This record gives sequence, C-alpha cells and structure tokens, in this order.
Amino acid sequence: MTSHAPGAVLLDIDGTLVDSNFLHVHAWARAFADVGRPADAWRVHRCIGMGSDLLVAEILGDEDAETLGDDVRERHSAYYAELAPLLRPFDGARDLVRAIADRGAAAVLATSAAPDELEKLRATLDLDDVVAGITSDQDVDEAKPEPDLVQAALDAAGVPAERAVMVGDSVWDVQAAARAGVACVGLLSGGTSRAELRSAGAVEVYDDVADLLAHLDESPLTTTWTTD
Repeated sequence: MTSHAPGAVLLDIDGTLVDSNFLHVHAWARAFADVGRPADAWRVHRCIGMGSDLLVAEILGDEDAETLGDDVRERHSAYYAELAPLLRPFDGARDLVRAIADRGAAAVLATSAAPDELEKLRATLDLDDVVAGITSDQDVDEAKPEPDLVQAALDAAGVPAERAVMVGDSVWDVQAAARAGVACVGLLSGGTSRAELRSAGAVEVYDDVADLLAHLDESPLTTTWTTD
C-alpha cells in the first residue's frame, strides 16, 4: 500500500459556490447596450466563466473588443457592484467546504475574479477561516480556459495535479482543469447542461453543491483525502 499526503479540492466560486452567474449576465448585457452593441443574454451566458477579455472578444469580435473593451469591462464592474447585495451562497456551499476540510483535504477557492469582486465573494461565503488558499486575477497571466488559474490553485495548496480535483460549473472550468492535468467535477448550478459538462471532460456531474455534499463520500473528491 502506498501512502499519500492529503490532496486538495479546487473550488470555482461564481456559479459553483455563489449564485452570481446571472447577475454577471445582467451586468454584461447592460454594459454592451451602453456602448451601442446590445447582446442577447443567452449569448452572454454562454461565455460566463471564461476570462473577461475573451468574453468581450467573443461578443464584439476582436476589432471592436480592441476599441470598446475597456469601456465595456468598466461598465460591467460598475453594474455588478450595484447587484452585489443580491449575491448569496448556494445552499450547502459553506457546509461542503467545511466537510472537505474536515476530511483532511485542502480546500482552495480558485477564481480569477478581480480584487473588488473577490472581496464581495469572500464576504458572501465567509469561509476565510476554513480555506487553505484563495486565488485572484493577480495570480494568472491567462484566464480560463487556459490552465493558469488551476495551476495557481495547485501552487496555493502545495499539491501535484494528480492529488487534486476541481469543482466548477462551466465548460471553461473543465477545460482549464484538463489542461492542468486535474480531474473536474461539474455542477449544473451555473446553467450549463450535464451533457455539455460531460462532453468537455467532467468526470462526474451533480445538480449543485448540496447534491455533491449529499454524495460526498462516494464522489471523485474522495481521492483527495484517501491515502491508499
């Protein structure tokens, strides 16, 4: 029998632990409308989870993203800040993170949120005393689906890729994890379908964090705290 040190669970925040994806959609839609480029909400939603530069380019095209991108991003940030009082953790979010820590694995909040957004998310979750690390956009050069964020979370936990599992709600989470060599569990709470998450490479898919918590000890996350 080979013994391993405990591993880590890398947890996305937006759409995974906190019900924020559709607040982002609303803020982005208002921002695009402000610059004279209204975008259908469903198209914006399809991009939630990727980096903001990529999102803007996907909606506007590369040329317009070059000229309008900064304005759109600033407007999104302002509108999102107005919506911050509506942020709430999903049912079971805090209990899941505490259960992971209680089992001996490091729980790392893996997000590329900007500092002002991250501050609001941390206040919403109130888990700073439990988590082993928190990433932000200052820790990455390239946002999801590039693997920088996942690698930063691995570095924060101090574990190799094979001793970690990612939990996320978007295909961008799954793709970023795969590029870093980390298995990813998908959740439906961000609005992406089970089939899409599976197709992207998710090893298992649950409805939300409460569903994952209910099946925690039979989930892929057990590999991060078992030692055989």
